[in-house]
Amino acid sequence: MHDILVQLENKRAAARLGGGQKRIDAQHAKGKLTARERIEVLLDEGTFEEWDMFVEHRCADFGMQDTKIPGDGVVTGYGMINGRLVFVFSQDFTVFGGALSEAHAEKICKVMDQAMKVGAPVIGLNDSGGARIQEGVASLGGYADVFQRNVMASGVIPQISMIMGPCAGGAVYSPAMTDFIFMVKDSSYMFVTGPEVVKTVTHEEVTAEELGGAITHNTRSGVADGAFENDVEALLMLRRLYNYLPLNNREKAPVRPSGDPMDRADLSLDTLVPDNPNKPYDMKELILKTVDDGDFFEIQPDYAKNIIVGFARMDGQTVGIVANQPLVLAGCLDIKSSIKAGRFVRFCDAFNIPVITFVDVPGFMPGTSQEYGGIIKHGAKLLYAYAECTVPKITVITRKAYGGAYDVMASKHLRGDVNLAWPNAEIAVMGAKGAVEIIFREEKKDPAKLAQREAEYKARFANPFVAGSRGFIDDVILPHETRKRICRSLVMLKDKKLENPWRKHGNIPL
Repeated sequence: MHDILVQLENKRAAARLGGGQKRIDAQHAKGKLTARERIEVLLDEGTFEEWDMFVEHRCADFGMQDTKIPGDGVVTGYGMINGRLVFVFSQDFTVFGGALSEAHAEKICKVMDQAMKVGAPVIGLNDSGGARIQEGVASLGGYADVFQRNVMASGVIPQISMIMGPCAGGAVYSPAMTDFIFMVKDSSYMFVTGPEVVKTVTHEEVTAEELGGAITHNTRSGVADGAFENDVEALLMLRRLYNYLPLNNREKAPVRPSGDPMDRADLSLDTLVPDNPNKPYDMKELILKTVDDGDFFEIQPDYAKNIIVGFARMDGQTVGIVANQPLVLAGCLDIKSSIKAGRFVRFCDAFNIPVITFVDVPGFMPGTSQEYGGIIKHGAKLLYAYAECTVPKITVITRKAYGGAYDVMASKHLRGDVNLAWPNAEIAVMGAKGAVEIIFREEKKDPAKLAQREAEYKARFANPFVAGSRGFIDDVILPHETRKRICRSLVMLKDKKLENPWRKHGNIPL
């Protein structure tokens, strides 16, 4: 018995040491934590239950039979974040550069399968050089096994990827299918093919950072949902995000009561929107003044800034917020913002999170680059997401809601539950100037007459009452009442039930 216990302890010590002290020191020197240290920061203290500590690879080629390390380059198991269950796998870069072997993939698949059975989220801390080349097709098969589980878990349990080191080749496709991808600045990158291959094939000179660093994916490609300064900040922010999410698609998000009164009025909102309709204002100010404790977790803050998406709480309940940002491109909808908001709305819908939409949109972005880029198809993604969505939907029109963009932004016609407008809201097919030039085109040469017509049009349509008279707006409210009215609406919608017709799945315009 004693011998076994000694053997057990030795194996555990070897697993904990991973690739050895020298490699651990190298990891620290790069400003990175080890796989186990990351789990310690992420989970509540003393809650981590590790699985498969003794798993080793089964490869006998290229001298691999002589180098076996227990755990095989990934730490897997489950634990708690603020007392709520979560499954975790953390790749260990000190062991074979975190490369994925067949045994490594099996460990990841095991925790994902278990997470599906018990209905708890999966967090992947990725730090891997890609497939283990020595194993050839077996490691590729391992990747595909993980991909299949990512797809089956999508919309059933939340899946979050944290890229904390290199992530290349097949390794990027598993995070791409998860719900959120976060990166660490200067130490993580994602690409399908690395800089050397790019140089060989296309003769482009590019660094790893430029090709697939955190800044690239958070500002240009939109692949990632956020970037953090270092490992510790990233993991603590991940804990914060976790607080907003339900454990699975059958549960509601956790309620965290705050001391912020439900009927708190913020009188400064009455002067938020400028009198001049062409002057921008910051929509974020409205969000921060409306939600509980001014606490807003923004998703993709540096990408497609003309739309804002993220999580907050109203009267303790998690809500997803989508809002046009007049400060950027006047709040127009373009390709990037439609995709960004569309995906966010679908996540909220999958996990029973009510969606609150703040609207100030002059329309879709005109221009050849948008049309050639397929704005029709991509704009339809947002339309599709809102129309398909069955969770409570509350919309507040703060200023402009013009044309097709009015329809798309959670209008009454797309089964919006509560649609409110501020007094100076304009709901119309287009702005007064453009409309008059079309309706009264024969009077083009008479500017005085046109100006008169424009004033008439404004008086007739530049207000929320035409839409109100048709029942497209439920009420016109004072800006300072916004919080109270949203909170009340959420209470009313608490037990909303709406089923879409049975289908295998829709065919969203991809």
